[in-house]
Amino acid sequence: MTTRLAPSDSDAVRAALDTWIAGVEQADPAIVAQAMAPDEDLEYIGFQADDWRIGWPAVRAALEAQAAAVKDIRITVVDTRIHPLRGGRAAYATSRWVIEGDVGGQHISMPLRCSWVLEKREDGWRLVHFHKSVAAG
Repeated sequence: MTTRLAPSDSDAVRAALDTWIAGVEQADPAIVAQAMAPDEDLEYIGFQADDWRIGWPAVRAALEAQAAAVKDIRITVVDTRIHPLRGGRAAYATSRWVIEGDVGGQHISMPLRCSWVLEKREDGWRLVHFHKSVAAG
């Protein structure tokens, strides 16, 4: 039997993902923080070999470095899927992105594959894991 999230939980998971994206596009870690677990459960794995961060302070530093390097970030999200875990107390989501921006005055556009893990906590759904990789080909 497949467990499903309640519609309100599914909406809350999508809202957390949307909050992350809005914060990245606005280069505002305070917005991203609203969706994140503020503790050491948080892991962020970027697409570069050394881009593995544990805990909010390390993730914040990575986001600040990204915002300094890439201007006018825009993210187009395609095909987000949400899957419940642990009887609806956690969920994972997958999506594809096209991230665009300006690096050194040059426009970039990069397809990414994303996976997320969220936990339902007392204060709402919080991201505890995010992984992105470049979609080659």
